Amino acid sequence: MIFDFGGSEETAQQARHRIDGWKQGFRLDKKLQVKFERKEEEAKKDAAPAAPTKPAKTGPKAKPRAGAKPKSANASDSEASSASADPAHIRLIVRLDFSDHEKLSHQRWIERIPTEDPFKGANPQVVRPGEAEFKATSDLFDSLD
Repeated sequence: MIFDFGGSEETAQQARHRIDGWKQGFRLDKKLQVKFERKEEEAKKDAAPAAPTKPAKTGPKAKPRAGAKPKSANASDSEASSASADPAHIRLIVRLDFSDHEKLSHQRWIERIPTEDPFKGANPQVVRPGEAEFKATSDLFDSLD
């Protein structure tokens, strides 16, 4: 399934969050996969070099000390607002990978996902195996990280 969110990053993130909730709640880790395709103008990519960000530490070492001040999130907020100021064309590609004996579950998810709130206005397109666009869509999904 392909959902075209245009330049609405917030709606795309809401959709991703909804799918992550389903994956966790219904234990669909390998059966429901999501990837984003973002198309930006080349000039915008060259103007803002991508700096790798370090993920936040989790676990026992991530506990703050009693006297330590929490870090301000203003720097990351300003980066996010500058990224949303120049919206990219965002498409969300969802792959359903149910086995043959789970046809009913597969059909229910195909019917359910496009009717949910963040997906309604995203021009849902269902590409089924055997259709002309399926190979190209599958290759695109595999090429995204």
